[in-house]
Amino acid sequence: MNNPLPSLLSLLLAALLGVAATPLCAQTPTPPPASADAPARTPWNGLAPSQREMLAPLKDEWDQLSPRKQAHLLHRTRYWTTLPPERREEIRQRIVHWQQMTPEQRRQARANEHRFREMSPAERQRVHRSFERFQSLPPAQREQLKREWRQLSPEQRQQRIQQHDRDGGTGTGHPPR
Repeated sequence: MNNPLPSLLSLLLAALLGVAATPLCAQTPTPPPASADAPARTPWNGLAPSQREMLAPLKDEWDQLSPRKQAHLLHRTRYWTTLPPERREEIRQRIVHWQQMTPEQRRQARANEHRFREMSPAERQRVHRSFERFQSLPPAQREQLKREWRQLSPEQRQQRIQQHDRDGGTGTGHPPR
């Protein structure tokens, strides 16, 4: 039987690929509704120095973005100025990582984000705890687990997820003590 819930490990892998950046964006204020007339395109050189600094990862793409997307990003720069420097750096790194993803990786990340949002709060919490445990592993062990996961068939992945759920996420095959 196919589990309607998203696969736990797929969600974890998606988070590793940058899906974590999407919830960060969800925390930002929404841009004002678009007016009847579309916003004008803003050339990169027309941005203020502080805006160029904040949007630096998008420099090469900026002039090709739609005016609406540019306006949306400029709106977010106001939110950005309210963040502590550590948080800004974390978000900047996630933006860079997102840009380095292939279109297929981005599509998969968006699909996994959508499935994550459809989960109940308890399920999201369980996935979050599992992700934190995964992140606490040494990098070499995380890479090994990712390699192993990629080699599994969908059926094998589903079996691993079910085992993970049965053992409470301990990875031992036994419930937590």
